Amino acid sequence: MLKYALPEYNKQIKISTQEARKLLENNQAVILDIRMPDEEDILKHDFVLRLDPLKLEEHHIHLPKDKTILVVCNTQNRSPFAALYLREKGFDAKYVEKGIKELEKEFRNETIKYEDG
Repeated sequence: MLKYALPEYNKQIKISTQEARKLLENNQAVILDIRMPDEEDILKHDFVLRLDPLKLEEHHIHLPKDKTILVVCNTQNRSPFAALYLREKGFDAKYVEKGIKELEKEFRNETIKYEDG
């Protein structure tokens, strides 16, 4: 897990908001909102899963294995760790590098056409 602290490996676990949007448009990803339950529900889209970070360990088995898991939080304090945890469990997981508010701005810039496959 410590290898992801090195720049060449860190690139494997982070993704830009633009790249995230492209994966979502192609039905290749879902968003995992890993903020605490009392935090405001910012993203209200069908492709957003909300999970209390304290319950990730017991509920990660319900996440889709056939899609990239795009982990978001407010400040990237939790999302990189959650992405690392999910990668260790065999998921293709990345954290959105600018956080949930910047991702929502990206959504407002262009509507994502997402259909559940």
